[in-house]
Amino acid sequence: MDAVRVALLREVLAGTEWPAATRHFAGVMRACAVRRGGGLLLVGTREYEPWHLAAHLVDEAAWSGLRELEPTLVRHRVRSGDPVHLAVGLGRLEAAGRGETLLVVAPELPGADLLERVHDARRAGATVLALDGGEPEVHGLAHEALTVPAAEPEGPAAEIDIDMVQHLVSAAAGENSVPVRRGRLRFRDRLSRLADQLTEPPPTRW
Repeated sequence: MDAVRVALLREVLAGTEWPAATRHFAGVMRACAVRRGGGLLLVGTREYEPWHLAAHLVDEAAWSGLRELEPTLVRHRVRSGDPVHLAVGLGRLEAAGRGETLLVVAPELPGADLLERVHDARRAGATVLALDGGEPEVHGLAHEALTVPAAEPEGPAAEIDIDMVQHLVSAAAGENSVPVRRGRLRFRDRLSRLADQLTEPPPTRW
């Protein structure tokens, strides 16, 4: 998602907690990565792999000049022949420790194996951040967490999902958003239009 679309999404969400909450979370992520200098380890669940967030953070790292924001995507399933940047398995978490930041993206409860590895990484000194769906097990492991609850049938957050929040977080991390003005539309109409744009294919590298 480019800066103009992120600005449009923020405009749609004006008056909700999401613009401020995602900027705060991105600030924590950025501070941890820059201060510790170890970059980011990014991991999802077995069912949900945050490759789109990884791709956008790579872009933000390049545009902002903060290479520390460029993540290492840790995957549950690595196949022979995968390119190097997509060939890092869960074993990488066993080496995580002081000076590294682990960002867990978990819209649902991760498996026990991942939770145990994240717990071990935290105990070894890694900073753990979580973008989650409200699972207490994930929240309890994180030094800082941003929860995206299940969509409600009505209200300004009715159609916000974890993919949209990831776009806001990655943009805020690189501070590349550009405000734009648009005419007034109904909240659901504007959000529906933007939701279609969020599903664009990732950059070729991913």
